[in-house]
Amino acid sequence: MWMSFYVAVLAVLLIQAHAQPGFISINCGSQDGYTDQSLQINYVSDADFINTGVNGKISSEENSRHNTQRQLWTLRSFPEGKRNCYKINVTRASKYLIRTTFLYGNYDGQNNTPQFDLLIGPNHWGTVTIQNESITQTNEIIHVPSMDYVQICLVDTDSGIPFITAIEFRTLKNDTYVTPFGSLELYNYLRCDLGSNTSYRHPFDVYDRVWYGPYYPCNFGKNWKPLSASISDDSLNQTDYKQGATIMSTAVEPENDSSPLVISWEPQKETDKFYVYMYFTEIHLLTTNETRIFNIMLNDESLVQNFSPRYHIAHTINPTAAISGKEIKFSLERTGNSTLPPIISAIEIYRVIDSQNPETFQGDVDAITSIKSAYGMERDWEGDPCSPAAYLWDGLNCTYLGNEFPRITALNLSSSGLSGKIDSSISNLTMLEKLDLSNNNLNGDVPDFLSQLQHLKILNLEKNDLSGSIPSALVEKSRKGSLSLSVGENPYLCESGQCNEKEKKNTVILIVASICGVLILLIAVAILWIIKRKKSKVEKFTDSVALNHQSDFSEKSTEKDNSFQQGKSQMYSYYDVLYITNNFKRIIGKGGFGTVYLGFIDDTPVAVKMLSSSAVHGYQQFQAEVKLLLRVHHKNLTSLIGYCNEGTNKGLIYEYMANGNLHEHLSGKYSESPLLSWKDRLRVALDAALGLEYLQTGCKPPIIHRDVKSTNILLDEHFQAKLSDFGLSKVVPDDGGSYVSTVVAGTFGYLDPHYHSSNRLTQKSDVYSFGVVLLEIITNQPVMAGNEETGHISERVNLMISKGDIRAIVDSSLEGNFDINSAWKAVEIAMACVSPNPNERPMMSAVVIELQEALATELARTNHDSGASIASISVKVDTGYMPLAR
Repeated sequence: MWMSFYVAVLAVLLIQAHAQPGFISINCGSQDGYTDQSLQINYVSDADFINTGVNGKISSEENSRHNTQRQLWTLRSFPEGKRNCYKINVTRASKYLIRTTFLYGNYDGQNNTPQFDLLIGPNHWGTVTIQNESITQTNEIIHVPSMDYVQICLVDTDSGIPFITAIEFRTLKNDTYVTPFGSLELYNYLRCDLGSNTSYRHPFDVYDRVWYGPYYPCNFGKNWKPLSASISDDSLNQTDYKQGATIMSTAVEPENDSSPLVISWEPQKETDKFYVYMYFTEIHLLTTNETRIFNIMLNDESLVQNFSPRYHIAHTINPTAAISGKEIKFSLERTGNSTLPPIISAIEIYRVIDSQNPETFQGDVDAITSIKSAYGMERDWEGDPCSPAAYLWDGLNCTYLGNEFPRITALNLSSSGLSGKIDSSISNLTMLEKLDLSNNNLNGDVPDFLSQLQHLKILNLEKNDLSGSIPSALVEKSRKGSLSLSVGENPYLCESGQCNEKEKKNTVILIVASICGVLILLIAVAILWIIKRKKSKVEKFTDSVALNHQSDFSEKSTEKDNSFQQGKSQMYSYYDVLYITNNFKRIIGKGGFGTVYLGFIDDTPVAVKMLSSSAVHGYQQFQAEVKLLLRVHHKNLTSLIGYCNEGTNKGLIYEYMANGNLHEHLSGKYSESPLLSWKDRLRVALDAALGLEYLQTGCKPPIIHRDVKSTNILLDEHFQAKLSDFGLSKVVPDDGGSYVSTVVAGTFGYLDPHYHSSNRLTQKSDVYSFGVVLLEIITNQPVMAGNEETGHISERVNLMISKGDIRAIVDSSLEGNFDINSAWKAVEIAMACVSPNPNERPMMSAVVIELQEALATELARTNHDSGASIASISVKVDTGYMPLAR
């Protein structure tokens, strides 16, 4: 007995000793955990990560083929359900290498290899096509979760039963494998340990990346010569990519010393975008008369010149922007003064997966999950409720609003066998428009929280066992016509104030009669009110956040918003607005908020922006903008003259900006206006930067604009630039915190990719958006090219920087009429602002200083250009010895 106890304890200690920090290793279909001794990795059962599927084992014949890899012996299959998902808790905004493994192994005895889809969260990861029952297939992705969990889903596509063998998460350093957006999928297993004759993973690679040897697909070189040396981990000076001494102790060089070393492939799609990571070290100690110097070419253009790997010092080289084309070719070419040919130790090739489908709003996910749990529902509800739309949960409808998270707008649980009370979690579905709980066995009261769902238009509670009074607020909404309320065939339910036990059978009749009577009375009162309204001019401004008046977009509250009290002197009635705009005679602009009209106050022109009834979140943005502009004032922020908040008529009155917005001038809309000179562009950029700097440092607490873009930079009659549109602005908590967690909002292309992936809104998010605007000002190119084939403006500029020709970057319509040094400085500022890593972006105060210097240089320019040029490196060179080269 004691011996058994000690053996068990020893086994536990052994597993703990081999558990790797930052590793999650799941053996699907396994009953218990164990340690793989050869890999030194602790695997756990998948039972705690999923509650669907069937455990299976590969055939005994296949088991004998894989007898040293226990994690391949079992699997979990999913014969039922369209979509089945693993939910794995992670650290939000951390970077993970995620690997899924599939080995069919004829586990079902059918010899019928399946095909199915693989999703990561709401996005398509890949299609799993099992072509051989004995061959293991893996899918790898480098991914930054936007939630504190990741869902790995298998989707039945009617081509066989989905299954999975293993799931592995490996935590990476956040400053490695950096992209502006999207995730990175390992392309065709192309993680190659060049010069090696075998494959490696953990413990030789601390991140447990699988490195493949010289066979397919890593047999790029037909005329390569392998090299090897003995390198210990202690003697190798590594980078953050931590390739490991075993991987770096081999390399290849061309058999013909004078020939280039070429790595090339033809993508399946010409539009596919790739990131390539090349690893170098000098494995042999060179003599004094030996040199190894070579150039690295990408598609016949120079990527790195005169590169010389150093002895036992790791170097990582990768283009800083994604690359694409019909053929992608890297050529390592020996220079004339080199005595040795080029070498390379290892290479990784990744394809960008643009994760365009955001997860459903977390509050809605929590609510619908609680509802499912409360009623013990057995519906096929797996994965993300709303996304992708093709796999929308049965009984739900959702709304998809641009870059925002999908929201649940309809919940139909009719005839679902529900019993008990109406669950309070429904109150957390705050965007709900339709709720159908009919034909169930629900009992108890109709909860008052249903009347607090501001967007609810249809409520069906028929054919249940509900009792007590219907909340008066629901009855009132039904009378006004803002809510379709169905409560029939609930024998113990009655309207408030009429719950008499003897009259239960007549409850429905009484409700109908009462509603009809009240409706007649309301109609009469309404007619009298309209007559009285026509006789007098409206002079009184209401302070309510929203009147008790039905509107699809107005807020409903009986409380007054004290935040507007300080601005009473700036209040205007709707009658005043009609007078100012001459009955909305002249339209000068339109946007998501509504229409903008030209008006006059005492002969002074103003811009009047009226809220449209179709504006999404219009009232919230109206309220936010009024609150902010009442308390902040700066010469580079648009001034709020006044506002109207009269029932459904809501508007903002601004100073009039005679020269429109920056985007219109760059796009050529004002063809009659002179071209913005380089000096004018720098001044506009500086003005906008000063406005943002004020929000960051001049406001206590600081304010984040969240929607900095060229259309929100307005120009007055003197072309002074001012930031506008503060409807999405957020205040950073004044408690020492550096960020605020919020639903992602902003404009695609200008949106900070780190904010989009992590929900962590910081002042550096505005810096990124400003950097995109500055690139627009410099290049006069669209932020996103048509069909996104040529990518984001920052990627295009990065590619042009490598050529070292500033005239190819700056707007050609300027015809070279600018100071080269000031242009390079502007480009450097912009590229620093759009760095994928927020920590590498400058604060706006530093941006202001740099732009002031750039403007001063341009102002000092003589009629004769200096012709100076500044070389710029277009690759990231990461070395364990030297500082980062830029």
